[in-house]
Amino acid sequence: MRIGFYAPLKPPDHPAPSGDRRVARLFMAALRGMGHDIDLLSDLRSFNRDGDAVHEAATAEAAAAAVDRLSHRWLQEASRKPDLLFTYHVYHKAADYIGPALKQRFGLPYVIAEASDSPRRREGAWAKGYVQAAQALSAADAVLAITRYDLPPLIACAGARAQYFAPFIDTAPFMAAATQRQQHRKVLSARFGLPLDRPWLLAVGMMRSGDKLASFQRLAETLPLAADMGWHGILVGDGPERHTVQAAFAPLHNRITLTGQLDADSLAALYAASDLYIWPAVNEAYGMALLEAQAAALPVLSVNTRGVPDIVAHGETGWLTADDQPQTLASALHNLLGDQALRQRMAAAAPLRVARDLSMGAAQARLQTLFTQLGLPA
Repeated sequence: MRIGFYAPLKPPDHPAPSGDRRVARLFMAALRGMGHDIDLLSDLRSFNRDGDAVHEAATAEAAAAAVDRLSHRWLQEASRKPDLLFTYHVYHKAADYIGPALKQRFGLPYVIAEASDSPRRREGAWAKGYVQAAQALSAADAVLAITRYDLPPLIACAGARAQYFAPFIDTAPFMAAATQRQQHRKVLSARFGLPLDRPWLLAVGMMRSGDKLASFQRLAETLPLAADMGWHGILVGDGPERHTVQAAFAPLHNRITLTGQLDADSLAALYAASDLYIWPAVNEAYGMALLEAQAAALPVLSVNTRGVPDIVAHGETGWLTADDQPQTLASALHNLLGDQALRQRMAAAAPLRVARDLSMGAAQARLQTLFTQLGLPA
């Protein structure tokens, strides 16, 4: 099957790394792995950070031109017309102007993966983007909610066409790293000067303003409350707020190591070598790093918020606190660091659950079921 793919928030070939770009690439890889041909319909980025009306109008104009170009091409070469339109991530700040127009012109089935509906945006700066996003949701034959948190409002506007679709990753590099935990621990200890006689607490995130910075700051408030537990903290990531993150953790002196941004192999090794992943998840959609950690047999301490409980099984693969307050997180950290047997049980269970429910293979099976429901070819 030929699939026309579009990611309005951030194209999959965008130079700046992010979770959004990562998930778009994962969907493309999953579809290719099923034997489908993927055509990237456009690299037009509709993201409107501030709700600027001129920007939104320019996006609509550019999208209309892209639709005309694609339409002309498909009319001239029928073999290039896709069997399915697949858009990743639609909401009022990143509306899809391309998919609905092509569906209307050619009658193609149209799927949106990851979407949200925020009725309060009907008025205000993002009103035009909201209307267009709502039109896309109305036009879609299926709307996939990546978290159960996002599902109820999508059902309200899309009805039975909305369904939950669990997030996923390619588990292979993380599970492979887990088999060499001790070796990775020795190598990383030498590389970054990490103490081998202390449990390693790991946190991974882009160091940028907003929710990511808030999570790092909340973590900096939490760790001193568990200073008696003998841990060593490792922070992975980089970005414009790195200096702010460094300042927040400065009182912890030599108990914190900032590695900067790591390549994929080094990060997988660090997940496998660490003892506990800790992340306050301030306004976190679900957290790809939480999923990666579990795939590498690293138990997670996080918060029962938004989509986090979709990927962390409380008491089985990690521990989710009721809120993100430092005292609450610190109490849970005390308990987990004091119970090695519990952490070991979580470490054993986490990759099994990820492989079963949150892997590339699991996602491909769900996609095949969806395509069958839509009457599409296998």
